[in-house]
Amino acid sequence: MELAWLLVLAVLASERREAGGAETYGNASKSFLEFSVGKFRYFKLNRSFPEEAVLHHISSNVTFLIFQIHSQYQNTTVSFSRTLLPNTSGTGNDRGLVFILRPEQSMCTWYLETVDAEPVQNVAIPLSYSERDPIPGGCNLEFDLDIDPNLYLDYNFFETTIKFAPANLGYSRGADPPPCDIGMGRDFRWRLQYDVYQYFLPENDLTEDVLLQHLQKMAQVPQVKANAVKVVTLTANDKTVVSFSTLRGQGVIYNVIVWDPFLNTSAAYVPAHTYACSFEAVDNNCASLGRLSTKVFFTLFALLGLFICFFGHRFWKTGFIFLGFFFYILITRLTSIKYDVRLLLTAIAGSIGGTFLVAAWWRFGILTLCMLCIGLVLGFFVSTMTFFTPLGNLKVFHDDAVFWVIFSCIAILIPVIFMGCLRIMNILTCGVIGSYSVVLAIDSYMYTSLSYITLNVLRRALNMDFHRAFTNVPFQTNDFIVLATWGMLAVSGITLQIGRERRQPFPPPHPYKLWKQERERRITNILDPSHHIPPLRERLYGRLTQIKELFQKEQLAGERTPLLL
Repeated sequence: MELAWLLVLAVLASERREAGGAETYGNASKSFLEFSVGKFRYFKLNRSFPEEAVLHHISSNVTFLIFQIHSQYQNTTVSFSRTLLPNTSGTGNDRGLVFILRPEQSMCTWYLETVDAEPVQNVAIPLSYSERDPIPGGCNLEFDLDIDPNLYLDYNFFETTIKFAPANLGYSRGADPPPCDIGMGRDFRWRLQYDVYQYFLPENDLTEDVLLQHLQKMAQVPQVKANAVKVVTLTANDKTVVSFSTLRGQGVIYNVIVWDPFLNTSAAYVPAHTYACSFEAVDNNCASLGRLSTKVFFTLFALLGLFICFFGHRFWKTGFIFLGFFFYILITRLTSIKYDVRLLLTAIAGSIGGTFLVAAWWRFGILTLCMLCIGLVLGFFVSTMTFFTPLGNLKVFHDDAVFWVIFSCIAILIPVIFMGCLRIMNILTCGVIGSYSVVLAIDSYMYTSLSYITLNVLRRALNMDFHRAFTNVPFQTNDFIVLATWGMLAVSGITLQIGRERRQPFPPPHPYKLWKQERERRITNILDPSHHIPPLRERLYGRLTQIKELFQKEQLAGERTPLLL
């Protein structure tokens, strides 16, 4: 009897080993999912089949575990028990739980489920830490979990914000946790520091496999430091809130590493990702970003920009850009008009500004006003490019007063520098700004980071809280192609206009003056054939008469008088 019982136990043990042997891929249709520390596992969850995750053979020097699970956009719930409670479970597409181990404990269990009707593809991993490592979220006072290692992410059109709970110092199994808010010395959690990291997914790639693959580079401390960019370091006295510029349609992964400088140990929170858009929305979802009005507006703007790039030196068209930009900021800040209407009004206001500038030059030859607008447009663009670099993320520029003073000084400095060579300034403005309009048109159809050169400044002018956002953007293959296109157009336009205008007088005489001189010449020189050309009014009247004759009924030929009896 004892021999038969041993055989049964042997069979069950072999079946358990076979079920837990596939550490990388699996389907969550079995009674449990077996994990190993530090190894990722892919699996699918179904609504009708909640699953149990099991971790065996935990080392005795491990004091706590972080189990994390990720999906692209569908929510998944991870819990300590089958009964879901707010303080023992978490729901989302990037969620994790901290498990504090008891003495002699060598096995842990978590329960996984989803309420989505469709199967959810997930990747999960348990990570182990020792008593010297800080505990992410160990001093949580804001969120539901007692110990919360998660990053809570929120976004709008302007900024993406992550929040997390402060960490606590590590401690051994069975010991009491260190107090969170009693002492301020180095023996308490106040010595901890938080490094915030940012990682960009490939541009214009919304596939699930790519996301889950890159998430593996952001889960453990060594991989995060090797692959991501450290944005900022927070101390325990800082608020555990960090804001970034929103990049719609661009996948971004965030994570925080808490570091104990006294013991030189660290631990990673649960990474969180976002595309700043909805996969499930019917209109304007992640796969079809960009309104039709935006595409029409920037396509027409690109056509105008190409004209400016190659022929703008003789036509002062930059008034459209100058007035249109400030009018859009004004109506957005002061009114709640719909976006499409704002674009239409911006186009109208810009057209009025461009017409006014052209008319002022055509009729009165006012060069100062034209050159001032052109110089300020070039100065504005140089200033935006300056703050598009890492210089814009310096802490001093998070103060609005400092930012706008420096920004304005750079914008004003450019026309001052070019005061002695106005022709070159005008041609440079036409070439650079005109070709950049093509970049904005490309961005309305597909993502490119170069559009944020001006978009970040526009957001800062429209949103009072944008000053706290870090404005990092990816620079990948698509951006190099767009940058090359932009540079080629700018160089071509500048070269063409310099060659064409080399022997031309500057400033060119305004058309009204030329027309008046020609008119006087025709009046005084009777030998000139143009002297005998009728005035404009008579010529227009003659044209109208000819048009009327086209619509008159042709009369019959022959005798038209009545016969006399």
